[in-house]
Amino acid sequence: MELSRDVEIDSDVERERTGTVTNRDTIDLNSDVGESFGRWELGDDAAILDLVSSANIACGFHAGDPTTIGRTCGWAADRGVRIGAQVGYRDLAGFGRRFVDASVRELTDDVLYQIGGLQALASATGGRVTYVKPHGALYNTVVHHDDHARAVIDAVVAVDPNLPIVGLPGSTLLALAERRGLRTIREAFADRAYTPEGTLVSRREPGAVLHDPAVVAERVVRMVTEGVVEAVDGSDIALDIDSVCVHGDSPDAVTLARAVRDRLGENAIRVASFT
Repeated sequence: MELSRDVEIDSDVERERTGTVTNRDTIDLNSDVGESFGRWELGDDAAILDLVSSANIACGFHAGDPTTIGRTCGWAADRGVRIGAQVGYRDLAGFGRRFVDASVRELTDDVLYQIGGLQALASATGGRVTYVKPHGALYNTVVHHDDHARAVIDAVVAVDPNLPIVGLPGSTLLALAERRGLRTIREAFADRAYTPEGTLVSRREPGAVLHDPAVVAERVVRMVTEGVVEAVDGSDIALDIDSVCVHGDSPDAVTLARAVRDRLGENAIRVASFT
């Protein structure tokens, strides 16, 4: 799929022209990809990568195998899409959606291992890892779990302190990362329901995942232009974000991402990477 020139992903050109990329007229759109395993395929990564500006690529612990991961890195590099390490608990059977009671040392080493593996595969395809984002249960845990948040941060600092960390606004992860001098990227979710407290509704609850493209797209426009999202109780939650995620493992992921991108374009909001 060829993107039209007026919505082309090219954050470097925009920076050279204006000196910065602001959320008033641009937003990063990211998606989880590289989550297939062997002959088992999950999501249409090639199609998603035509629509997003950042790719959260699985690192083998919650999903993905080396061939799948390397191929996805190549697709991202070919499209000029930024590559991020989506690190998770060592939980292939549970797709990384189950809490693992690891020590700080164990989790730090696991995250180090994942980032390093993705760096090698990305480099081999002409790409490079430019940020880190926790996945699944780890993402939700580091919203409030000091030790596991610190483990992720320790790993990033050890690998490359210039790597930004993506997380939920107001989370322990981002607060501790900022104290360590790391750049933080505040993220919202296009296709997930929110509690009144600003956290994600558990996937075990009905209505946790949204599927209507029109509803999802309009929610994203409000996130970007008004800085709010509607919670499940009907209240509006304030959001200050740098990136929006569309989950790549949903059956309707491509349709949702295209609807979001089209609606953003209708509102003169350009999709561009935060890096």
